[in-house]
Amino acid sequence: MELTVRQFKKEDLEEMTAIWNQVVEEANAFPQEDTFSLKEAEEFFAGQSYTGVAESDGKILGLYILHPNNVGRCRHLSNASYAVSKDARGRHIGEQLVLDCMERARELGYKILQFNAVVASNQGALRLYDRLGFQRLGTVPGGYRLADGRYEDIILFYITL
Repeated sequence: MELTVRQFKKEDLEEMTAIWNQVVEEANAFPQEDTFSLKEAEEFFAGQSYTGVAESDGKILGLYILHPNNVGRCRHLSNASYAVSKDARGRHIGEQLVLDCMERARELGYKILQFNAVVASNQGALRLYDRLGFQRLGTVPGGYRLADGRYEDIILFYITL
């Protein structure tokens, strides 16, 4: 499978929105509770510092958003979120998205990439960030509310770019 990671285009929005909403509905990674309409998604993705997609054979398999993690004197800290289609997981697409994101963040002048809320049960993400050299900053007990109302820990990560 040949995979290309590139900047999103308007014609990608329908597939991107479906993937993003799938992750929101799974309620085990993103903090959002409401899914996006196509119009909301277009505004959201266009409003990021960078939005990338992973494409193979003309099909969008995943995406990421990159934006500042803070403002002013901390604006050099970036933050990102990643989404891979349920049908495409386990094929290292997330890894390609993270690596591309790190390069884009450097190009945009960010010095650090920080993740504020990696859900403790998201073992794939935890293994990936550890393998890529991200540092664990700590754990926030009960920082994420699952769909069933239970609370789960979140882990903060960062890497110097």
